Amino acid sequence: MRVLQQVVDGITSGSIYGALALALVLAYRATGLVNFAQGQLATLSAYLAFSAARAGVPVLLAIVLATVASALLGAALERGLIRRFEGGDQLITIVATVAVLTCVNGVVSWIWGADLKSSPALFPRRDLAAGALRFTVADVGAVAVLIAVIAVLTVLFRFTRLGLALRAVADNPESSAQSGLPVSRLLMAGWGLAALIGSIAGCLVAPAISLQPNMMDAVLVYALAAAVLGGLDSPLGAVVAAWIIGIVQNLAGTYVDVIGTDLQIVVPLALMAVVLLLRPQGLFGRREVSRV
Repeated sequence: MRVLQQVVDGITSGSIYGALALALVLAYRATGLVNFAQGQLATLSAYLAFSAARAGVPVLLAIVLATVASALLGAALERGLIRRFEGGDQLITIVATVAVLTCVNGVVSWIWGADLKSSPALFPRRDLAAGALRFTVADVGAVAVLIAVIAVLTVLFRFTRLGLALRAVADNPESSAQSGLPVSRLLMAGWGLAALIGSIAGCLVAPAISLQPNMMDAVLVYALAAAVLGGLDSPLGAVVAAWIIGIVQNLAGTYVDVIGTDLQIVVPLALMAVVLLLRPQGLFGRREVSRV
């Protein structure tokens, strides 16, 4: 039974990684880029929800307002900064996202300070039990939100004209422009959608790990590992990989003495390296085929 409890705890921690991994996957599918600022934008969103809740706004409405603000900020970043690097070396654009990460972290610290804050929670942390297994309402709520977001993203990218257009632009912006697609507006929409999903992740994570400017730094490492492990173009793969990472991390930390708590961060990186050696596109990713 102790093993099953570790698995349940692993799914809980994996859900935290999966929430941000979804935002990374969405950004990649919509723009073809890995956005390293995603975690910090999620942190900013959590602070916005925190401030709104402290001002007396109901928690759900505060989170909705924060996600809308984040979507607008993501779109504004694309239009004001990232667009200047479009068509150039992708490495420069990625470095620009690292610069955004640093700047947003500084702004957050300047406005709200670096001390720990108690973030408003969408779901209560009331204990639940199923036999000998223990979990909370917040754990169940986080998993439910993740599954709902996966379903929405799957429908968006497979069955809507907007999703198909976003995928086309991410795959080949030049051909998309020649086909008449509004590439600039679609890229801006992609950044906005990714920021919105990241905002949901930040608001879900903050109550579990306490609100502070660097709260998503470690989560970003695990989320990146999950996104790559599951396949950068697969929302479902990112979440499943995040759960695998959480479970393996918990089991390894509990039953492998040499790992303990100090080396747990090695687990997702080792998993990612092994899977990429055997399946470079990730567990659920599509293998790219080039015609010659």
